[in-house]
Amino acid sequence: MNISEPKAGERVKAVHFTDDAVSVDLFDGRTITVPLTWYPRLLHATQEQRAKWEIAGAGYGIHWPDIDEDINTQGLLQGAPAPRNASKAA
Repeated sequence: MNISEPKAGERVKAVHFTDDAVSVDLFDGRTITVPLTWYPRLLHATQEQRAKWEIAGAGYGIHWPDIDEDINTQGLLQGAPAPRNASKAA
């Protein structure tokens, strides 16, 4: 599988949630929306915990310190859910 280098426009601009999905806005204008079931820590987090995210990985990642969850744009673009063993809450 070829893994390409991330592009500048693939940096995280904003993150928002619905009851069953997380959406990530990128600087290039795209929005990636995936089901919360892909990220059990986010699924089981409170709204306050979900709202407390920070940019990580030079702008290509998102970190939620209260639940120790990390997502990167490359994984989102490739449609990669969290590994199964990551479903255990901290």
